[in-house]
Amino acid sequence: MQERVVTQEGLDQLNERLNYLKTVKRYEVADRIKVARGYGDLSENAEYDEAKQEQGFVEGEINELENLLKNVKVISDDEISTDEISIGSFVKVLNTATNTEMEYRIVGSAEADIKEKKLSNESPVGRALIGHKNGETVTVDVPAGKVDYKILEIRR
Repeated sequence: MQERVVTQEGLDQLNERLNYLKTVKRYEVADRIKVARGYGDLSENAEYDEAKQEQGFVEGEINELENLLKNVKVISDDEISTDEISIGSFVKVLNTATNTEMEYRIVGSAEADIKEKKLSNESPVGRALIGHKNGETVTVDVPAGKVDYKILEIRR
């Protein structure tokens, strides 16, 4: 498995999620299975089937997170440059076509969440921005065409 890059905040969130799944969710699902078994015939027991399916999803996510955490490289704040965009950077950009400012944090794919404005370093925009400096304009190929982003600010 390839090494995944995460920020310390991302590592903390992954560990928190794993802990929740192992100490809370796993037992909630086990209780649902136990209750569903009490309903009788398992061959026609929808509650049992649903709980067993959820158990599979929970165990799968636990396994995935454990494997991910074995192969992470944590980027510390002192490794984050303010001279050029890198993983961990907060970046403010201007979409020159729409004159819209946006701010993102460039993160590893394991912690990407566009709703939280955490942009994956493997996404088209994240990949294009990495390595560029304040004041530069970067052209990004996106599904809708080409978009020019002017870098307004880079910070930790």
